[in-house]
Amino acid sequence: MSIYAQKQQWKLWLFMAAIVIVGASLWYTNILVNKIAKEERKKVKLWADAVQKKANLVKYTNELFNKIKTEERKKVELWAEATKQLSRDLSDYGFVLKVVSDNTTVPVILADEQGNPITSRNLDPEKEKDKNYLRQQMLTMRSMQEPIEINIYKGQKNYLYYQDSKLFSELKGVLDDLVKSFISEVAVNSASVPVIYTDSTKLNVLASGNVDSIKIQDTTYLKTTIANMASINQPIEVEFGDGSKSYIFYQESMLLTQLKYYPYVMFGIVGLFLLIAYLLFSTARKVEQNQVWVGMAKETAHQLGTPLSSLIAWLEYLKSKGLDHETSFEIEKDIKRLETITDRFSKIGSVPKLDKVDLLSVLKESVDYIKLRTSKNVAFSIDAYNQKEVIAQLNVPLFEWVIENLCKNAVDAMVGNGSITITISDQTQFVYIDITDTGKGIPKSKYKTVFEPGFTTKRRGWGLGLSLTKRIIENYHSGKIFVKSSDIDKGTTFRIVLNK
Repeated sequence: MSIYAQKQQWKLWLFMAAIVIVGASLWYTNILVNKIAKEERKKVKLWADAVQKKANLVKYTNELFNKIKTEERKKVELWAEATKQLSRDLSDYGFVLKVVSDNTTVPVILADEQGNPITSRNLDPEKEKDKNYLRQQMLTMRSMQEPIEINIYKGQKNYLYYQDSKLFSELKGVLDDLVKSFISEVAVNSASVPVIYTDSTKLNVLASGNVDSIKIQDTTYLKTTIANMASINQPIEVEFGDGSKSYIFYQESMLLTQLKYYPYVMFGIVGLFLLIAYLLFSTARKVEQNQVWVGMAKETAHQLGTPLSSLIAWLEYLKSKGLDHETSFEIEKDIKRLETITDRFSKIGSVPKLDKVDLLSVLKESVDYIKLRTSKNVAFSIDAYNQKEVIAQLNVPLFEWVIENLCKNAVDAMVGNGSITITISDQTQFVYIDITDTGKGIPKSKYKTVFEPGFTTKRRGWGLGLSLTKRIIENYHSGKIFVKSSDIDKGTTFRIVLNK
């Protein structure tokens, strides 16, 4: 198994382990969240039940208050009737006097047609003799209750002014406080429930709690929010016994809503952390690989330097001993090739100088060199669409290395029998170079993998050729290289994109 395959397998196992860990964490977290959510729902249900019961209590209290108010009115009317009876010539005043004297709670003032006070009851004892005080009280009473008209005798009329008794006023204060307390408790609730309290139109907000007070002033937002709340929970109908209705709309607490999304937020945070960690480790690994590449290349260039100098000296010695010209010429070409290779390795890790050169001549020279050292069963061709020259930014020694690596891989893929076609397309901004062979092809799943260090299909080899090619094109020439297309047992096309 290759190093790259082992690495891929380890990545797969680690990924599966991470999935299991994250899945187990989410599963357990979801169980905890559901338990807390159930408790929250119970709390909201208890709150809703409590609100409903208190609304019923307020309604009952209000109905009781209205009954007391009715009884107060009847008492005043009875007192007025008793006063009327006293003004008549009746033989038995006992019952009437008892009715009049039994009124110990309702403040009343009896006045004539001209509005002059005649008598009063249940007012401030120290001020009852003050006519101005009585007239002022009559005005106050008239603003609160319509006076009762009493026909006394032969068209003569008296008027009975009255107001709520002290007990009734106190009860009314208690009821008002109860209603205010109810509304306050609805808005500011211990369950932290978002709530909107409206009148019967469901548009006028009487009170709200745990919602954005500014946003609910927008009618559209208010309608949407109320509709959403009504779809989640049945609104609580409140009736205080006066015929009007109001409604309490509510939904799940913010805590419960947050708990619903907590597992996904946690998953996102964990995923982000893993992504950042992966990017950091990947960057560190690439930096380390680059250092290894540079170190290995520099050391290779250094190691080649000494035997190369010796070869040059030996060649000169052989020439002096009468070595034939043809043999010395071929040896000299190979020595120059070794010098070129040494120069290539020495440039790894340095910023290469790019020159505007004729791409066609560089390709032709590289192909001619490879052709002489390759089987005659491999046919080479360069198709430039009849262009005489194509200018591109290149570092010639490094680019020649790229072409050599791609052609050698193509020859190996064809097992020394087939054709290699290099097609150049000169565009406005880029130059496209397609290198096509008739070899065994590359599976689509391996299109990117072939450029990874260590990937090889040969029994011998380090799997560094295409990785080095990618580095030269992308890091040193700011271009791109990729597998353009490939068919199994038909061939492969690599594409190089260079800036002009």
